[in-house]
Amino acid sequence: MRVLGVDPGLTRCGVGVVEGVAGRPLTMRGVGVVRTPADAELGLRLVAIEQGIEQWLDEYEPEVVAVERVFSQHNVRTVMGTAQASAVAMLCAGRRGLTVALHTPSEVKAAVTGSGRADKAQVGAMVTRLLRLDAPPKPADAADALALAICHIWRAPAQNRLQQAAALHASKPASHHASKGRTA
Repeated sequence: MRVLGVDPGLTRCGVGVVEGVAGRPLTMRGVGVVRTPADAELGLRLVAIEQGIEQWLDEYEPEVVAVERVFSQHNVRTVMGTAQASAVAMLCAGRRGLTVALHTPSEVKAAVTGSGRADKAQVGAMVTRLLRLDAPPKPADAADALALAICHIWRAPAQNRLQQAAALHASKPASHHASKGRTA
């Protein structure tokens, strides 16, 4: 599986491509940052992010795009920019018919480091180790994008099994559910 991880941001949008399957060594295919000038008009910044993500999609042809799920922080202005960049990444993937997976920051940290409260340095160190890199990717947005891709590769098999189990459960007749565990 080849996954493009996107750590959304208006000024720095981290992007990273990881290839592999759960339980096997993973390979980094590319890592970088799509940058936009903070003083540019919002619409132009979003177009620049779109063009950057499209270039990554063209070059690496991922099967899935894993995007950090935006959550409400204290600074609404920061959240809005992050959400807008996130939407651009989802739009680019959707336009190509690619699956989009959203992962929370704590899910990604827990998957990569074992702790949902890990700091940026711990995430960077584990990404470096897991991908057998010489040094942590810089800036942290780039390492976070790789962590998103790793998280998705590792979590996708379990998520697929849960979805299949839920679908199977939903397809069974209601009378089957009601009679379980009852004695007359």
